[in-house]
Amino acid sequence: MVQTVPVPVPVVEIVPPVPLVPVVPPPSDGRPAPQPSYDPVLPRAVCEFALTALLLFLIVSSVRWLVGPDPAAPVAHPAVLGCVVGTVLVLLLTSPPGRRSGGHLNPAVTLALWRLGAFPGRDVVPYAVGQLAGSVLGAWLGGLVWGPAAVLPPVRHSSVRADPAWGGAAVLAAEAGVLAGFTLLLAVLLGSPGGRRLLPYAVGLVVALVVAVLGPLSGGSANPARQFGPALLAGDAGRLWVYLLGPALGAVLGAWPAGWVGLRRYR
Repeated sequence: MVQTVPVPVPVVEIVPPVPLVPVVPPPSDGRPAPQPSYDPVLPRAVCEFALTALLLFLIVSSVRWLVGPDPAAPVAHPAVLGCVVGTVLVLLLTSPPGRRSGGHLNPAVTLALWRLGAFPGRDVVPYAVGQLAGSVLGAWLGGLVWGPAAVLPPVRHSSVRADPAWGGAAVLAAEAGVLAGFTLLLAVLLGSPGGRRLLPYAVGLVVALVVAVLGPLSGGSANPARQFGPALLAGDAGRLWVYLLGPALGAVLGAWPAGWVGLRRYR
């Protein structure tokens, strides 16, 4: 879910005082600013893979204990699950691997940071592949560790499902809207040193709110990697395209007004 890479290691800053993006002020004579340098992408993509796998494993574990295994048992309020997931995200983003890779843990966030000019476009695909592969591994490990309680209903590898009253278009709009707003928030926070320090905690808070508010309605994924592995393993691939396309579309749409009003600083 966020971070670029600090100089000299590209990370979306998640821990103060590590900078979110390498800030390279333009020369006073009007020449274009030099482009920041980044470490080789493979070690950072591996960090994204491992962090996303751990995130999904912890999500499956949380859902297993807060929701399952007995369908008749009382279910924890979505706000509780939201707080747990938000806290886990902050811890992962501020960990050494998270600081190394930027701790995106979300292909839509990687896409948004690229569109905002805070992440190199050539690294978007390796990051996304690592995140999606980590999603499958983490969800599979959750099922392996917790057994049928994590595999069978109601947990089902923590695959999210929208309320039956929500059609595909409504879920798509919700997923895109969340990422569009989050991309604008990223642009604002990345625009000031003080905002960069708050970014990891803003990420955790936003994710907690999305899970608590939209979880019972649209599913509250807002992260293609959050749903990819669980949906495949649970056999819920029918609407998977909505949870993949919606956040990506929102990331692109959110970056457009950011550039229009001058918040997109590095292109």
